[in-house]
Amino acid sequence: MSAKTTLPAILVALLVATPAFADDVPAGTAGTGAATKGKSDIVTDTKVETAAKKDPKDKDATEWSVQGGLLATSGNTQSLAVTGGTAFRLRKKDDQLSAAAAVNYARASTPAKGDKPATPADTTVENYQAKVRYDRFISGSFVGFLGVQGRRDRFAGLDLRLQIDPGVGYYFIDTKPIVFWAELGYDFMHDIRRDDALLQKDGTTLDKSSSVHSARAFVGYKNKINAGTAISFALEYLQGLSNTDAYRFNGEMIVSAKLTKTFSLATSFAFRYDHAALPGKEKLDTVTAASLVYSIF
Repeated sequence: MSAKTTLPAILVALLVATPAFADDVPAGTAGTGAATKGKSDIVTDTKVETAAKKDPKDKDATEWSVQGGLLATSGNTQSLAVTGGTAFRLRKKDDQLSAAAAVNYARASTPAKGDKPATPADTTVENYQAKVRYDRFISGSFVGFLGVQGRRDRFAGLDLRLQIDPGVGYYFIDTKPIVFWAELGYDFMHDIRRDDALLQKDGTTLDKSSSVHSARAFVGYKNKINAGTAISFALEYLQGLSNTDAYRFNGEMIVSAKLTKTFSLATSFAFRYDHAALPGKEKLDTVTAASLVYSIF
């Protein structure tokens, strides 16, 4: 992570999770499962989620959830972190549309102590994310999909990272409690970089924008252990087509437990590895998170 993403950033991750997206929010863009989103990123560098097919007798659904968090500290460290998100899913027969958005922001400072002066408040986390995906379930165990997602991340040096992800999926196991599937597809990623990320230490200047074409492979697993507990895993690999050094890995594990009919507690660990990260930026980002999720319907 960026050097500035210190304790407040970790606290934000523990405070917040991706919006509680109902059971089958397309898991090709940031996680798997419903009300099981346990991390602050709805958008990864690629899709790490897909839409698991529901029981043929129970396909149609309309689901909407929201979540938010606030953390404030005083004393030796003064910090404020806020986060919020929402997610929506509409399933009608063999067609499904899902959308989600999230924002994370944090500032921190230290008060004067002895002969040490106070440090001014500084932003430590700032990102905005959104995604939309359409799935068309085909006869048998196949599904076709198209996803679009965007992310603005100050500390990753991005004014905008836009991704377009078409592909197909196949379900090896597709039962109500257990789903195991794989996806193959294409990923187009277009970055518009922040001006303060262009000038490098050696005096060279990066281009303002850059595009990468990649092949994508994904595998996911979900298990509803009982009526109130679920676990899911997801792993994704993207390989640049024109640049063999431009490859990325994304992974996630989520465990969720229902507290009431509308509230769930979700915990997760996720990682995002970008071998071709911008110069001066860390290649590996991880998020460990816990969140309380409320489902509107």
